[in-house]
Amino acid sequence: MPNIIYVLADDLGIGDISIYNAQGKIITPHINQLAKDGMRFTDAHTSSSVCTPTRYGILTGRYNWRSPLKNGVLTGKSKALIPGSRSTVASMLKKQGYQTGFIGKWHLGWDWALKYTDTLSGEGWNAGDFGALDFSKPISNGPNDLGFDYAYGLSGSLDMAPYVYVENGMPTMIPDTITQNTGRYSWWRKGPTSKDFVHEDATPNFFRKSFDFISEKAQGSDPFFLYLALPSPHTPILPTKAWEGKSNLNPYADFVMMIDAYMGQLIETIQKAGIEHNTMVIFTSDNGCSPQANYDLLRSKGHDPSSIYRGHKADIFDGGHRVPFIVKWPETISKNTVSNQTICTTDLMATCAEISDYELMANEAEDSYSLMSLFKQTQEDRPLREATVHHSINGSFAIRQGDWKLILCPDSGGWSAPKPTDKAALDSLPKYQLYDIRTDPGERTNLIDLHPEKVAALKALLISYITQGRSTPGEPQDNDPIDFEWKQIAFANSTDD
Repeated sequence: MPNIIYVLADDLGIGDISIYNAQGKIITPHINQLAKDGMRFTDAHTSSSVCTPTRYGILTGRYNWRSPLKNGVLTGKSKALIPGSRSTVASMLKKQGYQTGFIGKWHLGWDWALKYTDTLSGEGWNAGDFGALDFSKPISNGPNDLGFDYAYGLSGSLDMAPYVYVENGMPTMIPDTITQNTGRYSWWRKGPTSKDFVHEDATPNFFRKSFDFISEKAQGSDPFFLYLALPSPHTPILPTKAWEGKSNLNPYADFVMMIDAYMGQLIETIQKAGIEHNTMVIFTSDNGCSPQANYDLLRSKGHDPSSIYRGHKADIFDGGHRVPFIVKWPETISKNTVSNQTICTTDLMATCAEISDYELMANEAEDSYSLMSLFKQTQEDRPLREATVHHSINGSFAIRQGDWKLILCPDSGGWSAPKPTDKAALDSLPKYQLYDIRTDPGERTNLIDLHPEKVAALKALLISYITQGRSTPGEPQDNDPIDFEWKQIAFANSTDD
């Protein structure tokens, strides 16, 4: 069985990797080489256009909206989103004899120890929300409880307090100071910070830890799985001194180039360990690029992080969730190959199940398709997935099947125009949107009135995916119970389309 390394960048646009964007201005030679040495997917999507939900889907093989989180993201203080009873990629591979490791940004919630009952101090968005947390005691319901033998990282995004590393369930140091950054690119929220937590060094630190993990596990007899979840190029945008100004664009582009260089070092570490032939490396992103990258400035210099696609992070448009997805596995994948198949980041779990000869149960990986037939190029003539569901920051839905994409809202579902809050604009727009992605990848011509039969069929398919608790063949499952109204699926009961 191969070693498996899954590298997840944070807020990296598909247009930021130069092999995906001939007009792009950011130079990414090492990631380009990764693609030349393996397979590049041109139609890969995250299950959500923001981070927490996408991470949920990656680890569980299940659409994020089946969980109680119907919109938005968690904070660094949030309780665990994934219950210990749910199988993950890590727990599954551990059963199959893998050594499993998580390094980086978790952002799926875990339960901090408390000094006292915490009922009034806030959700974690403000500096005063952390007084009840006891950093001298272990956390619970963290990565180690979900199948990871080794776990080292931070609870939320790099701009979300508390700024504390946790290793195998235990904070590495008790925070003794409060930090804040208010820079245009480098900002982070005010909050408790440990002495060993240096924001500028977080990305290099996680790469160094990963190099050590790979080198150590390569000496053993068991295969390993490493989930390296980078906190970058998400804010705070902090290229190290050596990379400042290297892009001639802006700090965001510098930061992307720094990540590319570290990916080169990661591949070199694998090669030096003598495990390159039978190690699968996946490089992707958790959603599209954020507006924090300063789109206007980048575009004025000829670079668009979303390439030809509409929108960006948070949006239901493809710029929100179409991402670079590159896989290198010399033993199985031919060099310099390209797949135009539609895939989703939920597909990792079924892929790893097939690789490790694990038979998935009915309540595991309900929205995951194995990519192995694509790796072996035995299924390029027919679709792998029946359809793929997209989800935005406010919980809006879209469904893609073949060339057709139906969006079940009149707006972006996120942060670009038309915004969900722009009532004047929305009053003049149709209720839904339908695009032919093949002829209109920029989603500019809404065909909703021209193909009512397509709209009806796609809507019915999406409703079946929601009500059946799965989008793959198998026994119907239940979505997680909630005690509130799921407003974003009102379309399921609408008869006036």
